[in-house]
Amino acid sequence: MIPFSRADRVSGLIQEVLSELLKKNIRDPRLAMATITSVKMSRDLKLARIYFTIYGDSEKSEAAAQGFESALGFIKRSLARRLGLRYMPDLQFFYDESFEYGSHIDQLLEKISTENEPDLKSD
Repeated sequence: MIPFSRADRVSGLIQEVLSELLKKNIRDPRLAMATITSVKMSRDLKLARIYFTIYGDSEKSEAAAQGFESALGFIKRSLARRLGLRYMPDLQFFYDESFEYGSHIDQLLEKISTENEPDLKSD
């Protein structure tokens, strides 16, 4: 079994607690449909890069990023109480584009497969 680093354990805990905060405590409508997809911690635990996704267009993702920035103080205080770390890491929020990219690839593959199907019309 491969041991996980402390940064991996802390990032998993941040993701879990932050997801719970989004569901139960944060009332900002810009964050209503936001989902935390991953958290990447620096090795020294001073910086947490938090990736999120939200259903909708680029306007909603920008609004969600602004919502996270406006709720940053509340999020840091809530995380600090629950995590019990000596130092609270700085939090940076980023829109996770991997789901859009995956959806685009699926659409391309579907298009290719429908173009290459033999005609089902009989003579």
